[in-house]
This record gives sequence, C-alpha cells and structure tokens, in this order.
Amino acid sequence: MEKRMRKSFNPTRLVILSSLLILLALVQTSALGQATSAEQPAPNNTHPTILTRPVVGERQGAQPSTQPVSASTAVAQPAAPDIAPPAPVIITQGLLVETLDGKVVMENESNQGFNPASAVKLGTSLAALKTFGVDHRFATAVWTSGTFDPATGTITGDLIVSGSDPSFHYEHAVMIARELNRQGIRTVTGNLIVAPSFTMNFDWSAQRSGDQLYDTLDASRRPAAASRAWLEERSIVGDTQSLQSVPSVAVMGAVYVDSVPQNAKPLLVHRSSRLVDILKVLLCYSNNFMAERIGDNLGGASGVQNFLMKELGLSATDIRLASTSGLGVNRVTPHAMMKIFRALRDELAANKLSVADILPVAGIDPGTLEKRYTDINSRGSVIAKTGTLVRTDGGASALVGQMRTRTGETLLFVIFNQRGNVWRFRQSQDALITQIQNSHGGPAAFKYQPLSPALRLARTQLDKLPARKDEYEPGQN
Repeated sequence: MEKRMRKSFNPTRLVILSSLLILLALVQTSALGQATSAEQPAPNNTHPTILTRPVVGERQGAQPSTQPVSASTAVAQPAAPDIAPPAPVIITQGLLVETLDGKVVMENESNQGFNPASAVKLGTSLAALKTFGVDHRFATAVWTSGTFDPATGTITGDLIVSGSDPSFHYEHAVMIARELNRQGIRTVTGNLIVAPSFTMNFDWSAQRSGDQLYDTLDASRRPAAASRAWLEERSIVGDTQSLQSVPSVAVMGAVYVDSVPQNAKPLLVHRSSRLVDILKVLLCYSNNFMAERIGDNLGGASGVQNFLMKELGLSATDIRLASTSGLGVNRVTPHAMMKIFRALRDELAANKLSVADILPVAGIDPGTLEKRYTDINSRGSVIAKTGTLVRTDGGASALVGQMRTRTGETLLFVIFNQRGNVWRFRQSQDALITQIQNSHGGPAAFKYQPLSPALRLARTQLDKLPARKDEYEPGQN
C-alpha cells in the first residue's frame, strides 16, 4: 500500500490539496458571524419515533421534577466542571488525514484544541465498549413490596421499577405489562415507584418518566403512540401472538420517585438490546440524551475524560470534556481525536466488528449522514460521526471517520471547523473528502449490509429474576 500511496499521491497533488484547504479556510473566515439564528427544534420526548430524525443543536437543560425527590434524580443531566472555561478558538479549521499505517496525508493545526461537538460521542462510545463490552444489556427491573393473590390477579402493595436503560420506550413498557400478565398480575393496589435513575422516552425527569410508565402499563390509559409502538415492534420481530391480546396492569395509587426498598421482591427484569446496537442508533442520529445517559454510567464527563487520558495517553491539553454528548464547550485536538477513532476501530475489530457496526454509513443509514455523499459514486464510501453546534464557539462542525478509494485504500480523517456557518462548513468538508478520494482514483463503497434502527432496538430480552439489586440502581442500595 505504501508503494501505491507514493504513486497516486505525488507532491503536485499535495500542493493542490493544500491550496484547496487554505481556500476553504478563507471562505469560512469570511463566513464568521453568519451562523443561522434558528436553533434546531427540541426533540419530542413523548414518542419513541424521535429516533427517525437526528438530535442536534444545544439542549437548554432538563426541566426540574415537580416531585420533591433526592438529588440523585439529576444524575442524567451533565454537570458543568468547577473550572474556568477554555479560551475561545480563533483558528477556523483543524485537519488530520492519515493512512491506516499512520502516514500523514494532510494536516492543519492538528495539535490545536477545537470544539468537536457531537464527535465527543466517539470517546463516550469507546469508554462504554471498553467498560461494559459489546454484548452488555441495560437492565430495567420490576419489583413489589406487597403480596400477590393469584386468585384475583392482585398485588396488595407497591410496584417498583428501577434501571438506567437509555433506550427504554413505550414498547418496552407494554412488554413489561405483558410479562406481568403472564405471571397473573393485573392490578396493583398501591403506588408505582420509579427509581431516581429511571427514564423513559428520552425524558430527563424520573417523575415524568414514571407518569408515562403509569399510563402505558394500563390499557385504559395507554396513549395511542404507545399502542402503535408496540404494534410496530412486535410486527418487526414477527411476534404476532403477542398482538392477540392487550397487555394491561392497572396501578390504583400514585406515581412517586424513590429508591428500591430493601424488602422488595423481584418480579422480572427487562434487558435492552446489546450495547453495540444501541450505539449504532445513538451515533446514526447523534442522540444527545442516550449519550448522556450512557455517560452517567461511566462517571460523567470527567469519568470519560479520565478514561481516555489513561487509556490513550492523552494530556489535559489534548482533551477537555464538559459533557459526554458534545453539548457545550469541549476541547479536543485533531491528533487526540484520531487516537480515539483508531482505538475505537481496534476495539471493534477485537470483537469481530467494524466501524460500520456502530457508525452511520453515508448515503445509506438514516440520520445525520443520510443526505450526504449520496451520488452513485460516493454512496457508502464514507463512514463517519458528525458534530454540529450552531451557536457554541461561534458555530462548530466536525466530521470524523474513514473513507475508501478505488485504489483499495482506507484513509482515516478528522475535520474540525469552528467560528462560522455550520452549513457551509459541511459543504467544505464534503468537498475536501471528495477531492481526496478523487486524488486516489475516486470513491469506493465499503462492504455493508444495513439493518433498520427499529430492529436493532427490538432485540430485547426478559428474565424472570434479577441477579442483584445494585445492577439496576447503582449507588442506591
């Protein structure tokens, strides 16, 4: 491959590409301050089909729960570090393009810290895969503090639900109702208690999530959106038998947020799809909520930063994280991001997976790259994570991943743009990738067999009994 590189990428082409890079940087400088004033609309947290569109922009913060609860209910929200904010970035572009064996093809300000926006999710994903493993499943456990009368199908006491599954939605709540019905349970005389870490339908509030669960369990209160989600999921997996009845569990009391009582008895546990499938959906749509929830299980922004520094030998000047989703003011150098991306590739390869198993394939997968690189030649030739912040740091845009060329080469790239119009940044990124591919014979598609996000998230499991309480409510019991 080294011989082909010398032949296909001569000094004349390097000068041409370098000139193009300088020209693009000048164009972005002229666009300074022209960032659009309209933010992306806030996600609708009441319907799981939010996954059909990307989550971009800047979250304004979760609404506080109306229920007075312990401070642990805020665990899902990223906390700002108690340090001075980093200095503004004046340079408009950072760039690093390398061959698989580490030879630098193009480079610009690769040791300068930039705001990577949602490309931070690559670091969060690496930490999650290394910590939990590709086959990890997030657990949601159901308990009771009461007694069960099989003759009447009634639990006299409370129903308790705990867990921190970032992908828990309507259809999973209906599945829990179905499983409780199979155990003969149809009525609960007491309250529905959800643990402080429980969330549902991408809602940051445990209280609101509990309210949604309360309504979804009971068929007489179930929203139409929940019924549709259940029907669609069961149809996708071919489970027509579950559609022959209507699952329902009526809870007579109110909804409260509290920890699992020590005397609670386990009823069942719902396990999410595998971590690798959740990450694929998360990264395709750049879902901020899911990234922050997974980040919570890794110690938040500081936990992920410390992991990356230790694992990859990064310094405090290489990386500085304020969130695990990329929201807010983060700093990462192109060199550090390249290390993160290479480590992610290696971790996936060690598990017989590729980056296409967790990252969007341009022009094929739904989400942030669905409408980029869509022409017949480029489609499927780029696998990457995007990043977009319309206002933070004057506008930030990122593209990190790999491209394939007709010479058979795979080139890795990190492109950070800052202080300008993010839509123009995207255009310049796409033009640069295309130019590099053309200098190597043109783009060529990666081998890839797409799988729908809905099917990935439908691969859940049910167990009769949980193994241990601390798996479902870390730090609470």
